[in-house]
Amino acid sequence: MTVSPDAQAAPAARSSNWNLPNAITIVRILLAPVFFWMLLADNGADGVVRYLAAILFILAIATDGVDGHLARKNNQVTDLGKILDPIADKVLTGAALVGLSILAELPWWVTIIILVREVGITVFRFAVIKRRVIPASRGGKLKTLAQSIAISLALLPLWVPLGDWMFVVNAVFMSIAFVLTVITGLDYLYQDAKLNRAAKSGSSPA
Repeated sequence: MTVSPDAQAAPAARSSNWNLPNAITIVRILLAPVFFWMLLADNGADGVVRYLAAILFILAIATDGVDGHLARKNNQVTDLGKILDPIADKVLTGAALVGLSILAELPWWVTIIILVREVGITVFRFAVIKRRVIPASRGGKLKTLAQSIAISLALLPLWVPLGDWMFVVNAVFMSIAFVLTVITGLDYLYQDAKLNRAAKSGSSPA
């Protein structure tokens, strides 16, 4: 049997885990403890270090999507990258939320509910990925954007130059992010239940 050149080259086309997109993702993960330390330095005082911590978070969270875009563009999508990318997002947002709660700037119950949703859905997704692919929640991107904006506003001590009304603005954005986080989590579970029912009805005898 003659093997075509394309078939012979197929195994070699598999991308290595050692590539730029994965490196960017790993750097994002490694920045999380640095950001966390900077946020808690001087008990979160509204000084230069606090601003630097906020800027570091914004830069790290803003690169979300850059690694994925580069991976797809350069045909460097790997299983490792698929695992690390959501982990990087959760580590960064988790560090910010926990830090804000330690500083008593965010209620612990808000942090706990958001983290349970984020970690729980991520673990659940990996647990069922071999059996079925659950489509991303319809508001997933909006939820991520709302979280990023809300946390960034909470980290930046804008109340110093702009006044106490910024606390109200922060509370509004955090409330929106919280509601979207809960709703999209429930929607994700609903989509999985619907797929599960469809699979069972499809496999049942006629």
